Amino acid sequence: MTIVDTGDRPGAVDLGRRDRKKQETRAALERAALELVAERGIGGVTVEDISQAVDVSSRTFFNYFSCKEEAVTGKGPGTDTQIGEMMRSAPAELPVIEVLRRALRAEADQIQARQEQWLLRLKVFEQNPSLLPRLVANGAEVERMIAEAVAGRIGVDPVADGYPILVTAVAWTAFRVAMMRWSAGGGDRELGELLDEAFDHLTAGLADPSSPA
Repeated sequence: MTIVDTGDRPGAVDLGRRDRKKQETRAALERAALELVAERGIGGVTVEDISQAVDVSSRTFFNYFSCKEEAVTGKGPGTDTQIGEMMRSAPAELPVIEVLRRALRAEADQIQARQEQWLLRLKVFEQNPSLLPRLVANGAEVERMIAEAVAGRIGVDPVADGYPILVTAVAWTAFRVAMMRWSAGGGDRELGELLDEAFDHLTAGLADPSSPA
């Protein structure tokens, strides 16, 4: 949050500081949860363990998360309103698939900026299959939100017309594939580069790639 000159509103500065403190506490809890689960597995970690690692109470933990699994999964890609906002504000002449590429590329750049934490998170997901139902549910919610934004952009019903759901599923799959490749390679290539590569295949109609020379 950016703090601006509030003039006759001195309490706004304090509110900004409180918001930053909350963000810092949430981030610290997420980090502690990831590190502990990476070391012990999800079954070997309790809410109390995570709270103690950050030197806060369990009550404070529950101000931010409903359970330890939520702390581990954290705020996943696309879970805020950024993608929907980009869909609505992009130039009208841009094709939907290009708008989706740009929106998801912005998400990829944010993840890349937190590479160490995200690679650890993806490793934890791989090592703890019990987290899969939560990940699937989160992904389904993101897809629903994107499909509604697509439908609003082109002026169709998001349920009756199959296009928004289809193009969203394809774009989100491209994002997941890029994430999987990024994780498997240990971050040796930029996530955005892998995402662009996936979208290049999509926009080419998924034609057979040329044989290597």
